[in-house]
Amino acid sequence: MGPWLVIAVVLGLVEGITEFLPISSTGHLILAGRLMGFNGATAGSFDIFIQLGAIAAVLFAYPGRFVRLANLKATDGFAGTRGILLLGLTTVPGLVVGGLFHESVKKYLFNPTNVAIGLAVGAVWIILAERFMPKPEKTSVDGLTWKEALAIGCFQCLALWPGMSRSASTILGGMVVGLDRRSAAEYSFFAAVPMLLAACLFDLWENIGLLTMQDVPLFAVGLLVSFVSAWIAVRFLVRFVAHHTLEPFGWYRLAVAAVVFLAVR
Repeated sequence: MGPWLVIAVVLGLVEGITEFLPISSTGHLILAGRLMGFNGATAGSFDIFIQLGAIAAVLFAYPGRFVRLANLKATDGFAGTRGILLLGLTTVPGLVVGGLFHESVKKYLFNPTNVAIGLAVGAVWIILAERFMPKPEKTSVDGLTWKEALAIGCFQCLALWPGMSRSASTILGGMVVGLDRRSAAEYSFFAAVPMLLAACLFDLWENIGLLTMQDVPLFAVGLLVSFVSAWIAVRFLVRFVAHHTLEPFGWYRLAVAAVVFLAVR
């Protein structure tokens, strides 16, 4: 197995497993890339491109839900024009804030120290939320209002700090507006699709000239591995949150943050 294939498989696994778990895929990819010596423009584009595998995993895991979203005649719940509008309201804040601060975030925050800070801060938020969050008011994403969808989108902006986690931010944001843990996790999956797709298209637009045909096998393997592992992670998280809190993820994040802090001293 060549070095490029090892990199593609390992980072594909990291992306797929961590994208939907509340532990920060970006943070883990930065740390894994540093450990493997995989840095630079190609590495940055690879990390974003393989998110397409995670998008495909959500579509594959919830085909019925996305068929309902595509049915513009549907008017009830999270479906049709109403569902697309809700997703749009959740996506817009991240697009606006990300567009304004994209370069600054990549320049100043994409390093192990800031990843560790984000992991630790998000961990404390998860633990406190699970211990003090009021009882949920809604047990389905079909009950979301436009104000709640927009609020979740504002929480999603926190994920611009690597280590905070888009998944954790949207799940906890969903719980803040009254969703139960499982519904908040599912809405986090759905909200990932337009946000990750926008990030992938934006990065490819900016960096397509830097990529060569030699990069195709690396990207293809990473994409495939990301898809398979992300699908498994989605199914795992839905089952897990049906019976457990998110607190174990918080303690895991604290442990990783401590290791990173010690390693960079």
